[in-house]
Amino acid sequence: MIAGKKVGVIIPAAGTGKRMGGGVSKQFFEVAGKPIIIRTLEHFQSSPDIDNIILASDKENMKPINNLINVYNLTKVSSVVEGGVERQDSVWNCLQEIEKYNADLVLIHDAVRPFISQKLIHAVLIAANEDGAAIAAVRPKDTIKQSSVAGYAENTLAREQLWIAQTPQTFQFPIIKRAFEMARIEGYYGTDDANLVERIGMRIRIVDGSYDNLKITSPEDIELAQIIARRFVTESI
Repeated sequence: MIAGKKVGVIIPAAGTGKRMGGGVSKQFFEVAGKPIIIRTLEHFQSSPDIDNIILASDKENMKPINNLINVYNLTKVSSVVEGGVERQDSVWNCLQEIEKYNADLVLIHDAVRPFISQKLIHAVLIAANEDGAAIAAVRPKDTIKQSSVAGYAENTLAREQLWIAQTPQTFQFPIIKRAFEMARIEGYYGTDDANLVERIGMRIRIVDGSYDNLKITSPEDIELAQIIARRFVTESI
């Protein structure tokens, strides 16, 4: 636990997952016998660091999500709020709700990253408690090229300075609230939550993530997720 701190989790799960096809929202696809959203939520349910969870859903899926929460006895899910048009809008709606629970630290995590470890949850929380903001990230394995507008390679980027951002992204509550408020005032939509915090001049600590911390967005990802699930043992990561 983070001594003297209340920790809330925000899970934006209002996406429709058009790339998955099949007419089913991607968070409901099953991996090794469980819906992705449940696999994700269970890691936070079992974490001693977490006090409560706020989840955003589109209106159509609110009832099935609430049903799953009850079936799997996810007692730390305090509220399911209606999501917005964009992911950023959904997180904003969750921030309004989580403020009622007096969270000191807020951890924001993609609904479709079901292989988050207890070790990584704790690490980003410790880092955000110390520095105000922290994200999980991994280094790219491939060489990264920068191209011209015309599509020709112009530069090879130094991999030692590059990171692929993941979630969880974790912040002291006043910092993330101010960042979202500023973005709303200016009509700015960022690529991730950390992007909004960068815009208000905050430094963000990078915590080593995991290549297993997969974001499931396509049918090919489901195949890989089935493989990860077979060897994913909480105690070992």
